[in-house]
Amino acid sequence: MSDPLDDLVRESAARLAARRPGALALGAVRGEESTIHGTGPGTVFEIGSITKTFTSLVLARLAVRGTVALDQPLRELLPAGTAVPRRDGREIELAHLACHTSGLPRIPKGLLPRGLFSTDPYASCTEEALLDGLGRTRLRSTPGRRFHYSNLGAGLLGLALARRAGVKDYDELVRAEICDPLGLSDTQVVLDAERAARLAPGHSRFGRPRPPWHLAGLAGAGGLHSTPADLLRLARLTFGDAPDELSRAFDLVRATGHPIGGAATALPGWVALADARDRTGPRILFHNGGTGGYRSILAVVPERRTAVVALGACARSLDRPALDLLRTLSA
Repeated sequence: MSDPLDDLVRESAARLAARRPGALALGAVRGEESTIHGTGPGTVFEIGSITKTFTSLVLARLAVRGTVALDQPLRELLPAGTAVPRRDGREIELAHLACHTSGLPRIPKGLLPRGLFSTDPYASCTEEALLDGLGRTRLRSTPGRRFHYSNLGAGLLGLALARRAGVKDYDELVRAEICDPLGLSDTQVVLDAERAARLAPGHSRFGRPRPPWHLAGLAGAGGLHSTPADLLRLARLTFGDAPDELSRAFDLVRATGHPIGGAATALPGWVALADARDRTGPRILFHNGGTGGYRSILAVVPERRTAVVALGACARSLDRPALDLLRTLSA
């Protein structure tokens, strides 16, 4: 007898792949069941801003351990003498970076217009360049007051946490704090030769080849590569299926947030979306991602123990079909 979950995901993956160039993987979890269709579960993709979910989980884990505090000023984790902008007397705190309420602009000062025409727009954003430009950056709003999505803020959070943890870089940090404890062996910033050989080549939305992106000092904003299998393992963390300290870290993530508007709330590393017809019911937690030749989304409903991951080597959104599938599985 066929598995209804398996059939549903297989059919959805086939429909999506028929309309998109490049590799595509669609995976889902419902209770103890899981399945992945499309390309193989070990195919590697750039996951873009889903990286922010990892960065914020590192923040929460270090906060649970007492290494940092959510309300700790960013200034305290950066090199002495680094100028960090303020507004209305308020400093940027670590939770502001994770929830996009720091007031920092979306991208680093001076990146545009050069980056608009680059096939690798963030490659020049080294740690030195980011910290040098930070003091000349004007905040869009008072820290903690308004939601302004910021790759710059998430990248600085990754840099700051790596410095506080005393590790070489963000890649080493996220592996030590998240990937190794959860067994996410294919999730990393810099791919070794074996995983690089499994990287699906990226494409524009019209099917033209696109080269990989290198986010340099902004790796914490979008520099990770991963596989559908690894991201479904991360999804199970949200169900409580994780070592105690990581489970407590996710509880802290869910307890921290800032309203975006309507039915949406920014949590550290996630957007929480309530059902407009039933605001008291379970919320969808999700984050999507996009680089030059890839699109991705990870979405979960922890109370229903359901999750969907969609990864595509094509710059065409997967958000709507993935969220529709998750709602079907969670009904």
